Amino acid sequence: MIRFEQVSVRYEGTDRPTLSGVDLTVPEGELVLLVGPSGVGKSTLLGAVSGLVPHFTGGVLTGRVTVDGRDTRTHKPRELADLVGTVGQDPLAHFVTDTVEDELAYGMESLGLAPGVMRRRVEETLDLLGLAELRDRPIATLSGGQQQRVAIGSVLTPHPKVLVLDEPTSALDPAAAEDVLAVLQRLVHDLGTTVLMAEHRLERVVQYADQVVLLPSPGASPVMGTPADVMAVSPVRPPVVALGRLAGWEPLPLSVRDARRRAAGLRERLARIPLPAPEGPSPSPAPPEPLPAPAAVPPTFLGRLLGRRPHTAPGPLPDGDVTRVEGLGVRRGRVEALRRVSLSVAPGETVALMGRNGAGKSTLLTTLVGMIEPTTGSVLVGGLPPSRTEPRTMARRVGLVPQEPRDLLYADTVAAECAAADSDAGAPAGSCRALVSELLPGVPDDTHPRDLSEGQRLALALALVLTARPPLLLLDEPTRGLDYAAKARLVGVLRRLASKGHAIVLATHDVELTAELAHRVVILADGEVVADGPTRQVVVSSPAFAPQTAKILAPQEWLTVAQVRAALEAPVPGEPTA
Repeated sequence: MIRFEQVSVRYEGTDRPTLSGVDLTVPEGELVLLVGPSGVGKSTLLGAVSGLVPHFTGGVLTGRVTVDGRDTRTHKPRELADLVGTVGQDPLAHFVTDTVEDELAYGMESLGLAPGVMRRRVEETLDLLGLAELRDRPIATLSGGQQQRVAIGSVLTPHPKVLVLDEPTSALDPAAAEDVLAVLQRLVHDLGTTVLMAEHRLERVVQYADQVVLLPSPGASPVMGTPADVMAVSPVRPPVVALGRLAGWEPLPLSVRDARRRAAGLRERLARIPLPAPEGPSPSPAPPEPLPAPAAVPPTFLGRLLGRRPHTAPGPLPDGDVTRVEGLGVRRGRVEALRRVSLSVAPGETVALMGRNGAGKSTLLTTLVGMIEPTTGSVLVGGLPPSRTEPRTMARRVGLVPQEPRDLLYADTVAAECAAADSDAGAPAGSCRALVSELLPGVPDDTHPRDLSEGQRLALALALVLTARPPLLLLDEPTRGLDYAAKARLVGVLRRLASKGHAIVLATHDVELTAELAHRVVILADGEVVADGPTRQVVVSSPAFAPQTAKILAPQEWLTVAQVRAALEAPVPGEPTA
């Protein structure tokens, strides 16, 4: 169905090709998973299938890509629209209408399908993706995960033979991700649809793949094979595979079910080892280092997002909680986004906000930063009400990395972004660049932010906000588009910040990140807090929010592969050492 023949892609201004000598075939009616570290060219390879590369992205494509016999060099994306459905990393860039139902119908209308056919397919897709209750909603009012489902639905309704999906589950809660993957399975198995999908959250998708294509590094030749064979050599792997490698299981398991069947011996060994004590914030964390108040509203952060408000004189940071929310309610139009939410976050504490798409996580973060006025209740951050405090004052107390990192990026190069961040924060020159190098190694100073992958842009935006060292750091889906290595680097940075007294609140669907990082988990449902407690206590018994390691080793309460490795390598009390 899809054939790459010695395909190379080089973009203007780069010293090496993004893709080089790609030669592979994707058979009809299979789900093929594209994996590899961030920035290796996965999105470029997907774009070559839909014709976006090079017709819209620029660059030079050599070799030949054919889809069902059509050459993408001579067929532009509009001439492939009846054959290839594409959903990119940014669903907002995909939409052309205002409401959910109109968006689902638009692609079919463009192809001239009969009204009766269009109506039937819209209804089928609304049911398939759980969008029926949102059919009349303006797309702009939806959460990021809901928008992702709409974007996927809009390419399903024309019934393309090929689906090209770039990070399709990155913004979805675990249940919604399972629903989408079940739909894709049905399309592949029942209708013979060919699905080519890039995804970093391999724990969600690898067990469903018929074949896996690994791009090990930029410009390197891809490796294609069965999921088990490729995972055995892949530098990126889900926890179930990492645990299988640690335990020496052959063949490697790809699903929790397969791993549980082999884990009896491992569970027996771990039963003799005490569980590590739950991690908590340091009892006496060092206070965050103060920064001078910036002379003007930072153009890269709150000033750009909020605009000016009446000035409130800055006061000292409180000795107790960094953040305190009491009985918070927020109404956005007809939607009651938050109801009776109470929450406190102490210095040095990392709190994960979890819950299904549309539960109110992003609304809570934007209220904490002052972008939304509470309808009821009270919010204090650093002792000040965010929505009634001047942005330059709040910038000393809180930093937000939103779901869309481009909201914080406006300069022409990475170096210019970093220089502006240092100036805005009053930080020593090079502070931001050092963070970028840690989170995003190998990116040149003269790279334009729009030329970065979604995960790379997010890492850059995070570095910009961290430069100001705010006592409260808010992150909305911080691992969207990040591979496992980048996620590990992020975890290291955030742990160090927490150890220095910074409070961190992250809204996430990434259960593995939560297991690695969070001291506490707060679960929201329909705008209300339904659970709030230590991470192990909240997630281990949850089918939706438990990490893979916990599911495999239940009823024992191990959360991560790193915990298991440390336990196996440590001497057992009472046993002789070698």
